[in-house]
Amino acid sequence: MTLRIMTIYGTRPEAIKVAPIIKAIEEAEDLESITVVTGQHREMLDQVNEMFGIVPDHDLDIMSAGQTLNGIVAKVVTGVDEVLEQEKPDAVIVQGDTSTVMGAAVASFNRQIPVIHLEAGLRSGDINSPFPEEANRKLTSQIAALHLAPTSTSRANLTREDISENDIVVTGNSVIDTLLFANENFDVTFDDERLEALRTAKAAGDAGRVLLVTAHRRENLGAAMQDIGGAVADLARAYPDLTVVFPIHKNPKVREAIRPAVEGLDNVVLIEPLSYAQFTRALSISDIVLTDSGGVQEEAPSLGKPVLVMRENTERPEAVVAGTVKLIGTQRKRLVDEVSLLLDSAEAYDGMANAVNPYGDGGAAQRTVAAIRWKFTGGERPADFGGQGS
Repeated sequence: MTLRIMTIYGTRPEAIKVAPIIKAIEEAEDLESITVVTGQHREMLDQVNEMFGIVPDHDLDIMSAGQTLNGIVAKVVTGVDEVLEQEKPDAVIVQGDTSTVMGAAVASFNRQIPVIHLEAGLRSGDINSPFPEEANRKLTSQIAALHLAPTSTSRANLTREDISENDIVVTGNSVIDTLLFANENFDVTFDDERLEALRTAKAAGDAGRVLLVTAHRRENLGAAMQDIGGAVADLARAYPDLTVVFPIHKNPKVREAIRPAVEGLDNVVLIEPLSYAQFTRALSISDIVLTDSGGVQEEAPSLGKPVLVMRENTERPEAVVAGTVKLIGTQRKRLVDEVSLLLDSAEAYDGMANAVNPYGDGGAAQRTVAAIRWKFTGGERPADFGGQGS
């Protein structure tokens, strides 16, 4: 019996995490892979697909300028429903917390097709932060048939919501599979000449320290984003030997808040969003990461990089407990003080850089395939991932 497994995704973070899963399904003789993209992050999504040699079977291309969250969800439900009718998969995989995830899960549930939720069980405890991601996760958990939790903390969140342990497998996070694969298989040079010069200088030991910054969260738009821009400018002026690398999100509200603050600062490298391969290389040459991203909280610790998170809470508390991630909010002075502490104190820096990453070991994709076999064909239940701090 061959199981037809449909994987639905729409953003670059989703693509990064489903790529090793799709490849593992393609390699399994008893599974057939069907891939569907919604196109929420058009250009960046295509970059990841090309990098891993994934050619989607269906491309819904739902995005249009200025559409609302409800508009996105409506297009996802309608578009996915048509593909489900055509393909009739045995199960549908969704990953994470986006509008694609929630919409695809609902469409599948309404057709009585089992939903497999990758990265299940993350919770911040605040329905409005991150918004709308926290709600998307909780809604998807109510209708999923198989919950693939990245850590034991995520599993505990699910069981507290009365989800049966018989429907949960702890797999580790597939973002680590992807990160390790990229670092081992791609010799990346930067398109941006300033970054390539910085990479060469770092390799030769001739460059100062590097602060990598990413910011895009919906709840950080407005005054908080202006504080982020101001803090970056303050740090660049206070530490002239520091290079700030800031791939700036395409959202106009992000650019309007950041660009004016850092104009004229030679040690701030403001660039267009990087491809995944180039971003992982930027992580590798950085010394400190300042971010509001969820995925970066998981990726950077694997490379021994201290992560300061510009949020008040996180659905990924494991690395906070382990000590490699610190929540610092978005207030301008606090941002400057926390980055300065890591720049000025070797003890503080080493305490975060040497903490153990609890998120994965590179085996999440294989555990995922084993979990699918166990759930739908009666195969052997895979052993849960048990990384330190998980």
